[in-house]
Amino acid sequence: MNGIKCLMAIPESLINEAVKRGIDLIDLISKVLNLDPTERSKAHLELAEKFLSEGVGLVDKDSVQASEKLYKAAEEAIKAMATALDLEEARTAESQGRWTATLLFDAVDSISEKLGNKDVRLWWRAAWFLHVEGFHEARLKPRQVREDVEYVEDIVKLARDVIKKQ
Repeated sequence: MNGIKCLMAIPESLINEAVKRGIDLIDLISKVLNLDPTERSKAHLELAEKFLSEGVGLVDKDSVQASEKLYKAAEEAIKAMATALDLEEARTAESQGRWTATLLFDAVDSISEKLGNKDVRLWWRAAWFLHVEGFHEARLKPRQVREDVEYVEDIVKLARDVIKKQ
């Protein structure tokens, strides 16, 4: 945060409740601050990069948490691109105050079509697999999680490239 320290922490109980309700805190705070889509997309990308770094660091220590961090990196990258590209899915999520799985999958399809990149759909499905099989079901071994890291990295890199062009 460029040397600025946060003077207030958000209680974990509030964060957990927001997550449980599917509320996107970045979109919520961005709306209150009246940030433009460029700033919102950059915030999502910043979070994607943070989750990616944390996920990669956890692969050999805790494959369950690594799976979820990697999925969250992909999710935030999709949100960043959808916002930067001014997709209908991003506008719907903003008006609803939350992203749903359906909106995310639809956004992936729209991003793939708009950018002419079919790989993004496959990368997203790898991230979704990490979310379901690696996190919720806790079935993946570190080696299996590590094999899907590159796909999440590809989504985050694509988001970086999309936002640079904005």
